[in-house]
Amino acid sequence: MTTPEKKVKDKVVKILKELGAYYFYPVTGGFGRSGVPDIVCCLAGNFIGIECKANGNKPTALQHKNLGDIQEAGGYAFIVNEDNIDALERVLRMWGK
Repeated sequence: MTTPEKKVKDKVVKILKELGAYYFYPVTGGFGRSGVPDIVCCLAGNFIGIECKANGNKPTALQHKNLGDIQEAGGYAFIVNEDNIDALERVLRMWGK
């Protein structure tokens, strides 16, 4: 069964693939860094972190911190859910092919 958050992730990845972005899902299990975004990508020279949520779930304080750190370093950070994925797609398409 596909979770609502997985559906959001799948839609984001579909867009990234269409645009030819480099992307990956960071693995944070005991050796990684906690709070990193669900999807990290590079599109047209833009470093992007995307945190995917669904069903009204909100990012944790640590996830917000990491997204803020990405922005402070000059990258872009987005929190996307089933209600705003179209807005993310419009932004990514402006940068993509």
